[in-house]
Amino acid sequence: MKPIRIICFAFFFATFAIACKDQPRQTATAIVSWDPFLDSLQVRTLKFFLETTDPATGLTPDRWPKSGAPSSIAAVGFALTAYGIAVEREVITREEAAQRTLNTLRFFWQLPQHERAEKVAGYKGFFYHFLKIPDGTREWKCELSSIDTALLLAGVLFAQSYFDADNQAEREIRALADSLYFRADWNWFMADSYGVSMSWRPERGFGKHIWDGYDEAMILYVLGLASPTHPLPESVWQAWTAPYVWAKHYDWEYVNFAPLFGHQYSHCWIDFRGIQDEYMRAKGIDYFENSRRATYAQQAYAKENPNQWRDYSENIWGWTACDGPKDTAFAVDGKQRKFRTYWARGVAADWVGDDGTIAPTAAGGSIAFAPEICIPALKAMRAKYGTQLFKEYGFLDSFNPSFITPQTPNDWFDDDYLGIDQGPIAIMIENLRNGFVWNVMKKNPYVVKGLQRAGFMGGWLSQD
Repeated sequence: MKPIRIICFAFFFATFAIACKDQPRQTATAIVSWDPFLDSLQVRTLKFFLETTDPATGLTPDRWPKSGAPSSIAAVGFALTAYGIAVEREVITREEAAQRTLNTLRFFWQLPQHERAEKVAGYKGFFYHFLKIPDGTREWKCELSSIDTALLLAGVLFAQSYFDADNQAEREIRALADSLYFRADWNWFMADSYGVSMSWRPERGFGKHIWDGYDEAMILYVLGLASPTHPLPESVWQAWTAPYVWAKHYDWEYVNFAPLFGHQYSHCWIDFRGIQDEYMRAKGIDYFENSRRATYAQQAYAKENPNQWRDYSENIWGWTACDGPKDTAFAVDGKQRKFRTYWARGVAADWVGDDGTIAPTAAGGSIAFAPEICIPALKAMRAKYGTQLFKEYGFLDSFNPSFITPQTPNDWFDDDYLGIDQGPIAIMIENLRNGFVWNVMKKNPYVVKGLQRAGFMGGWLSQD
């Protein structure tokens, strides 16, 4: 692990935040490169993947330490990316990361693919959302998931571009990455519609909805458009952007989507700074700026706190898909409150889903967009709630200061870490520091091709 360099950060960063308030393109890279807090948060978060994932299979648990939790294939995609970051942070060696990655790709390549309902891991090159640990077969009767497979494949393609050495292990990683990516039949998943279906189950076929309108699925369409074997038609991108909701929210105009994960997941792997599709060219911004605005709008919502939830403030905020305390309702502070368990919380111009639950990953996953507000938020949450919230693997998934019962007389804190919420924290800290994951993915010809087929131009895509 690289040594932590203690610097006079607080004063320097406060000065930076004031200076860059109206400069959306400026980042805090030079300032945060050796912030001790970010070092601690990132390394703890990386260790979640290193210590909870079975190195022989690569099956990352959906959540931990909950007993019996299955693996989430999206969490595996985040884990494959985390291994490269762990090498750069000198937490593990390149050889160790390569072996973990190779084991994962070998395991996923040999998992059974079939249209039957049981004792399989996937079909048509796609994988079921949740897989049993340790055998990797379908858990419950979950769906064959197009988006979760795309997030898995994003990690696979990161590994392909990162492990570029001329040795047996890294050559096999690159070959297996091609095999897994080429096998996905994106055309089949369109189900004779104008976009990719969200799901398929052997018991009842394709789900009712396709991926259209802004959310986390940009990465899905980029990878599907680039497929050398089953490429999507270019028309899917126009279908995807057609239902966008461009609206003003707390004085910020942007394509709205309420939970922040929709503004973060695709950005973990793709650097959208300076590149634009047809829609964003007409708006005069890019998707990176769009995510920055969405992040600022969430902070503004917290400062106003229209529903008077406890603890919301300039530095205590963040709404995205996360755990919650319980599906119940009761009065708090003289108001009837409704609470939920796992839910895609969020705030936007067209929809607000808020039950007083805050997820640190909302600020953590946006740290590359708006470090000047996200870092103070993360630090404030750690300072205020201490070890109730910040533990062995960094921030627990969520907390709710308004969930006050005789059993929880203070605040409610989650018991678990979620792999899909840990991943954006570790990845986006690294992208803020040096653009590492973005730069690796810029070398991947499939990502470049997919962006070009979607109509993206300018910026780094125009460089030779």
